[in-house]
Amino acid sequence: MKPAMETAAEENTEQSQERKGCFECCIKCLGGVPYASLVATILCFSGVALFCGCGHVALAGTVAILEQHFSTNTSDHALLSEVIQLMQYVIYGIASFFFLYGIILLAEGFYTTSAVKELHGEFKTTACGRCISGMFVFLTYVLGVAWLGVFGFSAVPVFMYYNIWSTCEVIKSPQANGTAGVEQICVDIRQYGIIPWNAFPGKICGSALENICNTNEFYMSYHLFIVACAGAGATVIALLIYMMATTYNYAVLKFKSREDCCTKF
Repeated sequence: MKPAMETAAEENTEQSQERKGCFECCIKCLGGVPYASLVATILCFSGVALFCGCGHVALAGTVAILEQHFSTNTSDHALLSEVIQLMQYVIYGIASFFFLYGIILLAEGFYTTSAVKELHGEFKTTACGRCISGMFVFLTYVLGVAWLGVFGFSAVPVFMYYNIWSTCEVIKSPQANGTAGVEQICVDIRQYGIIPWNAFPGKICGSALENICNTNEFYMSYHLFIVACAGAGATVIALLIYMMATTYNYAVLKFKSREDCCTKF
């Protein structure tokens, strides 16, 4: 009976050690996850997807509104149509680039986090690895500044559509309906510089402007531009998180690579 009891105790001890070893392994693996880079990657993918998808559809809707109401002559907005088509191709390139760049930054985050926390034995790094990390820091800073410009640029069509929508709300208001000057409330799209001054008609007034605001193209384009602007803002926040994560990891790697380093972070 005693040997059987000892055998059972040994088996229980081995099982508990296995569970403990598995638990410690899971904790060690979770400790190597770059949570900041993971959150930034999810936010970056979401923001770029919103900006590219909604922006592409909103640009197409804007062209349709211009052709149908503000510029009936094709030659007047031919340049604008070419620019918008070019922007749509650029959107495809932006989506592809950030998909790859987000994956690369996430992989780099796993590498630097493992190196910083010394999860795989003795700490080892190379000058090439630090150089690559520094390159990602610089590139992320450049992209962050560039996306601040994209965020500001994406707010321009939102401002334009908001002005048109607010003018339509004035026309619909009881005060405006009670006056004879409703037809004098106009929107001149030429003042935004997107079509030339000789474009016809270029200016829409009164009930015709109200009809434009009631169309599905206007409603969808307005809200899609808002979502695209929000997506650009989310991408800026994601790049800021990338900046902080990559800068911290690069600084720690460079510090710990020194021979006189004796401080543990």
